[in-house]
Amino acid sequence: MSDFAIQTESLVRRFGDFDAVNGVNLQVEKGEIYGFLGPNGAGKSTTVRVLCTLLAPSGGRATVAGFDVAKRPGDVRLRIGAALQEAALDPKQTGRELLRLQGRLYGLPKQAMPARITELGELIDLTDALDRPIGTYSGGMKRRLDLAAALVHNPEILFLDEPTTGLDPVSRAAVWSEVRRLNEQLGMTIFLTTQYLEEADELCGRVGIIDRGRIVAEGTPDALKRSVGADVIIARVAGDAAHLGPVIMALPGIQSVEAHGTELIIAADNGSAAISPVAVALNESGAAVRELTLRTPTLDDVFLELTRTHIERADTTETDR
Repeated sequence: MSDFAIQTESLVRRFGDFDAVNGVNLQVEKGEIYGFLGPNGAGKSTTVRVLCTLLAPSGGRATVAGFDVAKRPGDVRLRIGAALQEAALDPKQTGRELLRLQGRLYGLPKQAMPARITELGELIDLTDALDRPIGTYSGGMKRRLDLAAALVHNPEILFLDEPTTGLDPVSRAAVWSEVRRLNEQLGMTIFLTTQYLEEADELCGRVGIIDRGRIVAEGTPDALKRSVGADVIIARVAGDAAHLGPVIMALPGIQSVEAHGTELIIAADNGSAAISPVAVALNESGAAVRELTLRTPTLDDVFLELTRTHIERADTTETDR
């Protein structure tokens, strides 16, 4: 049995002459939240569909929960839950009927079903709506119901493909909270693709970036952000700032200082730790500080550096009813 929840070795998925996934190597630890980012068409969703046994690999190898996705797909499916972008929800069914059906498909005992559905309804905050037709649900409610359906059999590994796209900020925060709870309290491994870079930054212990079917970077969000540049402190003072450069450069953790008129641009190893000493040094030098701001690299900076494009997303939201 593999020590990893998810592992791929030179994974390939080919459509005709086009390699949508081209030699992907992944190792996702048990119990971690792993973020998977990439531009549209980069191979994110194709990779997820291979890992969920919805597509067969064209080459290489992938194991999920210790089972080969090509040789033991049934064993994989019993141990995973998946909430993908296209939720197949019957608008005429009630939420309760959907969860009951999902439980039966996974072999849950009939006597255990009512309690499990009640638990899931409370978990996703849909208890009052479970007996309504799904067609009356808002987009956010449908997304949460789809999440509950993926959790009905208590999977070891949960695949979430852009789970908060189109949700309003309140609904998005609720999904974030639930993802954290599933991971922290139940030890569930979560493989998350997302359009929202702040979502990956907030939730994921590690992030992989895929572009043109290949992994181009992987690491913790902080490590990836540090890889594209230092934190930058911008100090605006009254009068010329040139003479202040050596004073700031003498501080620990300062990489460089540039003076431009009344402005100092200060590159630091750790901007949060350096900004207070910078302020003190400027004050002790008699400088009248007009403004002091800190800019740290973001995952969008990493994304732009590696793929030469900003991540695209639809910012339309649908409010819950």
